[in-house]
Amino acid sequence: MTAPHDPALTSPPPRTRKRTFGVYIGRFEPPHQAHLLVMLEALQWVQKLIVVIGSARAARNTKNPFTAEERQEMITAMLREAGVAKSRLLFVQVRDSFYNEGLWLSEVQRGVAEHTRGSSDVALIGHFKDESSYYLRSFPAWEFLPTHVVSPLNATDVRKALFEDRLDEVRSMVPPTVHAFLSAFRQTPAYAELRSEYDDLRESRAAWLGAPFPPVFVTADAVVTRSGHVLVVRRAGFPGRGRLAMPGGFLGPDETLLACAVRQVHSETGLNAAVNLTERVRSQAVFDYPGRSQRGRTVTHAFHFDLGLGQLPVLQAAAGAAEAFWMPFSEALAEPELFFEDHHAIIESFLMRGKL
Repeated sequence: MTAPHDPALTSPPPRTRKRTFGVYIGRFEPPHQAHLLVMLEALQWVQKLIVVIGSARAARNTKNPFTAEERQEMITAMLREAGVAKSRLLFVQVRDSFYNEGLWLSEVQRGVAEHTRGSSDVALIGHFKDESSYYLRSFPAWEFLPTHVVSPLNATDVRKALFEDRLDEVRSMVPPTVHAFLSAFRQTPAYAELRSEYDDLRESRAAWLGAPFPPVFVTADAVVTRSGHVLVVRRAGFPGRGRLAMPGGFLGPDETLLACAVRQVHSETGLNAAVNLTERVRSQAVFDYPGRSQRGRTVTHAFHFDLGLGQLPVLQAAAGAAEAFWMPFSEALAEPELFFEDHHAIIESFLMRGKL
């Protein structure tokens, strides 16, 4: 009888030849036993396996606790332990593009093309598990090879067990080398911070358990620009303590979305109230990716306030912000790993519209 977390591998049909390249896409947060079996199965069918690691260059949080480099290290180690030569593995790291699917697709295509160098002998490895597997239909130029690994395992359960100190369960769900990495990771300051954030989020969600319907939160955020700089704050509390963010917050019961965004800018950054932001609205947009916030379903309305050219106004952090400062566009766009949730994607969306 198969143990609750044990993945099983049914016998794949015989294939007449090996494809040159196989592509396996995932977040691998962290890689687990089923991931390992899928990769080992794929390596029976292809000469080289290109592992595409998603959610790269993102700030650590309880959903994405590990850097892309750490995940690549874990995957390499677990396959080496299984007897796979490092020369048969290739990696591509791609960022999340919550609001620009085409950008994500192009990054995957470009990264794979750098390894295949014009070869069209490429197969996509995967399994249509749920709605999160939609991307398997997005690469029609690659032959689709369905995996025969059958498993209830998912990385969400591994992370929950890790943050809830159910260490025997963690051991049963991941390969030994991954378990060794996770054990060492639990001793780091990064884990301690994530564990505190996990407990804070769990307490917050528990407060809504008695609600008749799952709550949907509404927030307003502000992208304030002046002279090639964008106004950012450093979060003082959970979730996202220490991460950079736009000024913003939850909509009050008696205010408009614009009024909420303006209020948050003045209260969090100390921007002189004499600056009439309502007259400086350049554009606005709704950002509603369902998984954008771990606090729950949160829809934000973001406003771009353009203050034009001139000296940068003096700021004074307050109201939950540890710091407020003007960040050059070049630095803000280049460092997505510094930002909270999807705030970098929202700022990028406004700054890259070609109107600045």
